[in-house]
Amino acid sequence: MQKYLFYGSYTPEGYRGLLEEGGSVRIEVSKRALQSVGGSLEAFYYSNGEQDFYIIVNLPDNVSSTAITLAGNASGTFCIRAVALLTPEEMDEAVKMKVDFRPPGHS
Repeated sequence: MQKYLFYGSYTPEGYRGLLEEGGSVRIEVSKRALQSVGGSLEAFYYSNGEQDFYIIVNLPDNVSSTAITLAGNASGTFCIRAVALLTPEEMDEAVKMKVDFRPPGHS
């Protein structure tokens, strides 16, 4: 399973729904949506910061991550983005890879 960070902000319609239902209901809704594409919820947090929520999830792949964000964004109640997260071991693998790259303006 791949781990993702979902983050986003509510629209005015989404805020109205949140005020009506409360925050805990969204956890169960999120679990059900994630399970429907083979995933699971690891953590769900609300924020008073730049974004309204941060969610850590486990999903099979980028296709299922995209399906979740498409469904959420199409709802019109929030704007959500996904970021694939890497473990420290995966970062160890990445730093060992040799990449043939030349920065712009360098010979």
